[in-house]
Amino acid sequence: MTAPNPATEPELLAAIDMGSNSFHMVIARLIHGEIRTVEKMGEKVQLGAGLDADNNLTEDAQQRGLDCLSRFAQRLQGMPTSAVQIVGTNALRVARNANRFMERAEAVLGFPVEIIAGREEARLIYLGVSHTLADDTGRRLVIDIGGGSTEFIIGERFEAQALESLHMGCVSFRNRYFPDGKIPRKQMDRAVTHASQELLNIRHRFRHLGWQSAVGSSGSIKAISSVLASLKLTNGTITLDALRELRQRLVDMGNVERLSDLGVRADRQSIFPAGLAILLAAFESLEIESMTYTDGALREGLLYDIVGRIQHEDVRERTTQALQGRYDIDTSHAAAVEETAIAAYRQVAEAWQINTEFDEDLLRWACRLHEIGLTISHSQYHKHGAYLLRYSDLSGFSQQGQQNLATLVRGHRRKFSNAVFEGCDEDDVPRLQRLCILLRLANLIQHPRNMEQPAGFKVEITSPSELTVSFAEGWLEERPLTRADLENEKDYLARQKFTLNVV
Repeated sequence: MTAPNPATEPELLAAIDMGSNSFHMVIARLIHGEIRTVEKMGEKVQLGAGLDADNNLTEDAQQRGLDCLSRFAQRLQGMPTSAVQIVGTNALRVARNANRFMERAEAVLGFPVEIIAGREEARLIYLGVSHTLADDTGRRLVIDIGGGSTEFIIGERFEAQALESLHMGCVSFRNRYFPDGKIPRKQMDRAVTHASQELLNIRHRFRHLGWQSAVGSSGSIKAISSVLASLKLTNGTITLDALRELRQRLVDMGNVERLSDLGVRADRQSIFPAGLAILLAAFESLEIESMTYTDGALREGLLYDIVGRIQHEDVRERTTQALQGRYDIDTSHAAAVEETAIAAYRQVAEAWQINTEFDEDLLRWACRLHEIGLTISHSQYHKHGAYLLRYSDLSGFSQQGQQNLATLVRGHRRKFSNAVFEGCDEDDVPRLQRLCILLRLANLIQHPRNMEQPAGFKVEITSPSELTVSFAEGWLEERPLTRADLENEKDYLARQKFTLNVV
């Protein structure tokens, strides 16, 4: 592994977590590979509350989010893209018009915005939590109650061993069970039962794994811990008996407006009963004895993820290697395809405007995984591979990153039609088309599977949609199969209005 060069490390890092309830930003200084927080900002945006009956974000909700991001944006000015991560969670996973909001958010921030899957969110939460706790031995259970989802993780030290994201959160439960601010016993019981039903999916596995300590990492859990301490029910440690006592007190109060008497902030009062119901169900279902609170969360996990990439410890590399092993991919052939594809990439990246670090990484990962679908069937294996990559939980990858990777694998052979790019952001299509072409060429050149790299291999871009491929004199003539493959490729590329010349 290459050691990081301190001279190339960015001085400041930034992470923004666009949650269903709140948006948070943290700015940190990177000093000799260590993170030191400089500034934290957070605003109650309640994006999840702005989902209409058709799961579209209302204009008002979008504007609340954009107004918040505009205030965050000023703090990001001058920072390199590699030092900033901005992600959306459950509300944007659910929203049908999420792409439109993301376009507007990117315009405000000037940085890429990504949506992460639930288990990726859980991985990052654990990464943030584990770096704020003592580096002790033994498994720990981490729970984070968000606005639209709740993440459950079991891990040891810095490695997560079980990751789950359940579709229940303090905003969605508030809207369903406590919409008018009243806290009747019947609705509280229903909320706890609903959460317990969701937990049935993970209860057996999590109990079987077990843990030595339990930690909560969300605003809801922090508020509950604080109330238990102020009521002198505990010293801030959360226990099942204390949660049951707190539930009774909330029911006796009858309305969220009275939660101010317990020290609950006004902006958290409406979601407090919902968070309590979810946590109580978790304690009962998973048989948790006690829990403490920590400040580490998703945004801190994002910072440590940035540091990992800077220091060449990118979890996406580990994910790719794991997939190669799990699906018994021919790694020697994949490496040969990668070498040919990157040789072509370096000749055309600037002219084709695909010269970002992510573009090169994406092409490399696609080369390494392009035959993953063979585990299902040789027939249409490119489609099987795309499906696996699109719908698997891939640590380190955002939803857009997975979609991009699946698209390259889907388009690396046979028909090169518009269907290959279905589901992709319209602005991404030209870039993905060009990366696909490089993978297709590399795959054809390596068709004989003899690991031979082509002599005198050159790729020239004569116009944005025309490329010329050439080889050392006599090389192609000695390989009629490769020539035939390249001739057929001309017709495939023509369907995407690309002209291929072979000389």
